[in-house]
Amino acid sequence: MAHDGQDIALGQTALLPDLLELTGAVVAPAAALLETATARVRALVSVDGKVSNALVESNQTATHGLAWLATYVESLRQMDKWARALAADGKLGELEQLLLQIGFGEYLAQLRGGIQMNQGEILRPQDLGLGEGDMAPFTTGPAAVLALQGNTQAARTRLVELMQEQAGATLFGASGLDEELEMIRDQFRRYAVERVEPHAHEWHLKDELIPMEIIEELAEMGVFGLTIPEEFGGFGLSKASMCVVSEELSRGYIGVGSLGTRSEIAAELIIAGGTDEQKAHWLPKIASAEILPTAVFTEPNTGSDLGSLRTRAVQDENGDWKVTGNKTWITHAARTHVMTLLARTDPETTDHRGLSMFLAEKTPGTDEAPFPTPGMTGGEIEVLGYRGMKEYELGFDNFHVKGENLLGGKTGQGFKQLMQTFESARIQTAARAIGVAQAALDVAMQYAIDRKQFGKSLIAFPRVSGKLAMMAVEIMIARQLTYFSAFEKDNDRRCDLEAGMAKLLGARVAWAAADNGLQIHGGNGFALEYKISRILCDARILNIFEGAAEIQAQVIARRLLA
Repeated sequence: MAHDGQDIALGQTALLPDLLELTGAVVAPAAALLETATARVRALVSVDGKVSNALVESNQTATHGLAWLATYVESLRQMDKWARALAADGKLGELEQLLLQIGFGEYLAQLRGGIQMNQGEILRPQDLGLGEGDMAPFTTGPAAVLALQGNTQAARTRLVELMQEQAGATLFGASGLDEELEMIRDQFRRYAVERVEPHAHEWHLKDELIPMEIIEELAEMGVFGLTIPEEFGGFGLSKASMCVVSEELSRGYIGVGSLGTRSEIAAELIIAGGTDEQKAHWLPKIASAEILPTAVFTEPNTGSDLGSLRTRAVQDENGDWKVTGNKTWITHAARTHVMTLLARTDPETTDHRGLSMFLAEKTPGTDEAPFPTPGMTGGEIEVLGYRGMKEYELGFDNFHVKGENLLGGKTGQGFKQLMQTFESARIQTAARAIGVAQAALDVAMQYAIDRKQFGKSLIAFPRVSGKLAMMAVEIMIARQLTYFSAFEKDNDRRCDLEAGMAKLLGARVAWAAADNGLQIHGGNGFALEYKISRILCDARILNIFEGAAEIQAQVIARRLLA
């Protein structure tokens, strides 16, 4: 093997020698490249030493590209860390080494030639102000060996051979998590296989709400109080456990995997911003699923621009509030009991400073009368996927909210309170994305094994097995990035950057896995009767909600440039 990256032999063996030595040698140069790129982009978007919002916006390819570069660098760091931990425990087998090698090979090749921000936008080094000199460390030595010889057809074929040998395994490759978290995974994987997967496609095709019995069973398993402190009736478990649960339930069906998201958001809001009385009253009921919450933030003309919300809340002579305005894209709105509702309480403001958060109570609806509470109307939004809880537009006309249900008892704190939930929400969304991606891999691999063409199974064709290999590789990369963000959160470290990266990459990985999974199915994938058609529809939303990919990249870039 030539360490200058030259003289590649097409017939090389699948696994490179000295793999950990190679991967360890490129983490620092990748981090240095990010520092250089950050300095170049910062100079591009600064005026008199300060970052200009106008220049950030007018140079979105560079600023958003910087976010993607940072995500790739962190992905390499976490994959190397994952592999070294496995090696120390004697668990770094051939399959795990191939996941590592192919991942490094592909991401380093993209660092050199162009990062795939999405299927139509490729970030080139020159877009970040990087020249040949800056890229020199990636054209020779270990980085070049990995970029040129890491992700080969031989490596991908061998990886899929090992995956077939492990058919029926929960995951392809060791996750790196501890035994307790893997026990949680096994429990929820069994539940998803037995109670969710057999019915998910029918729920989707019929556009039905997930049955209440499923919600009741999940409540008994502790899903809605997973991370709520024990003193308030929850289990007090880690964000990492939330990731595992969300991943496995979403692998069964994203609608089920997302049921806990609204409870997670509501609980985070109350824990971080609520009064002692609000915590004591609401948290035990959320944890037990005695009440189901929904998040009511977005408005028809605002999207991600929450600071410009127009729904208003006016206090009456009794200290209660009357809410008037319109909201949209409200998930699971009909049969929930309480809304975390963001409204403007200061009519003199036009930005986030006049917003307040309410715990607005409502009566759960029925199919015949979905919104029976006075002062509130709603209509369903028909959607491609993510159907199990349904989406709604809501209208409020002097809707009554008790004065005691102003979160924290103070006005003007709503936007700040909501921002405190973004880390957990994006970590959880990244976990849901991994679950959807894994579901795509599950059904695509089984179909490739079962489907015969030209006298052999589809999986025997290198471009089919290659797609499956890349699904497995990128799922593991996104998984490690997500776990890392969760561990940072569990250790009370700021992790909005890490959570944003996990969500940004996870959403792209889920869409790529679903799209390639459908391609493997060929024409059958386009038929509604095949599960992959649902998975494709479900995967598409992940690049939009909890911060569209472009917004997510913008947020990451602003942190990097600050």
